[in-house]
Amino acid sequence: MLNLQRAAMFIAVVEAGSFTAAAATQGQTKAVLSFNVRQLEAELGVALLLRTTRRLALTDAGETFYRRSRELVQEAQSLLHDVQCNHRGLTGELRITSTPEYGVQRVIPALAAFARLHPALRISHVSSSHLADLVSERFDVAIRLGTLTDSSYHAALIDHFAVLPVASPGWLADRPIASLAALAEAEWIIHRRLRTPLHWRVTTPDKQQVDFDITGPVHVSADSAEALMSFALAGSGVALLPAWLVAAPLAAGTLCEVLPGFAFPQQGIYALYPNTRHVPEKVRAFIDFLRTHQK
Repeated sequence: MLNLQRAAMFIAVVEAGSFTAAAATQGQTKAVLSFNVRQLEAELGVALLLRTTRRLALTDAGETFYRRSRELVQEAQSLLHDVQCNHRGLTGELRITSTPEYGVQRVIPALAAFARLHPALRISHVSSSHLADLVSERFDVAIRLGTLTDSSYHAALIDHFAVLPVASPGWLADRPIASLAALAEAEWIIHRRLRTPLHWRVTTPDKQQVDFDITGPVHVSADSAEALMSFALAGSGVALLPAWLVAAPLAAGTLCEVLPGFAFPQQGIYALYPNTRHVPEKVRAFIDFLRTHQK
């Protein structure tokens, strides 16, 4: 039977790069770590580490054991945490990352409400438009919008949202748009993180789906929805933006929806989490909470 405590010590040594560094992070002596790794090698009947005076190196067997045992130890820790949660409620830390705009409007209010329900749980939120490496950066959940292409993580659909072409009243007064063809030839503000920002499938007022290709000049692009909205408010052209983001400026009249009878494809809101067999209870609970909080 594999000794998970010794496996965890071996993992700590590998990730720290030396027995001395691992002892400092684990609160153990170098002798204790060295003894347990030697015992682990004896139990397995293989050498896991090549030891020299200057550095440690993994053997082929050590590389395989490190990769697989890391998953086992993480799942064992998650299982222990979940069992304890049944008695004490959610504890530990929940690390969430989301885009800045959606984080401020939707994720952070949900996290605040979730934290009130679970006072023993520590909440950490990081705003970023980049898709983080959830494992190496130790995120429990990443909230991402749009159409997913990455299959290395589990993805839970939270909700959908509409995207609307919008422009400032002043811009539209000088350049009225009365048809889809005119919209295609307009000055656009493009989100450069999208895979195909110039090509869309649009639903017409009579429920027909047609291809829509932006052919007009693109003089402005940005890497965030907040920046696109600022450009639109400043009269730089038409921007395609989430309905939840532009609700306030539309109500205030500082932005106008262009061709409201035409519908661009709805986008998804997803919770991404590491692809492990055992999903921590705090992750499952927050995803379920976020679904109900969006309604």
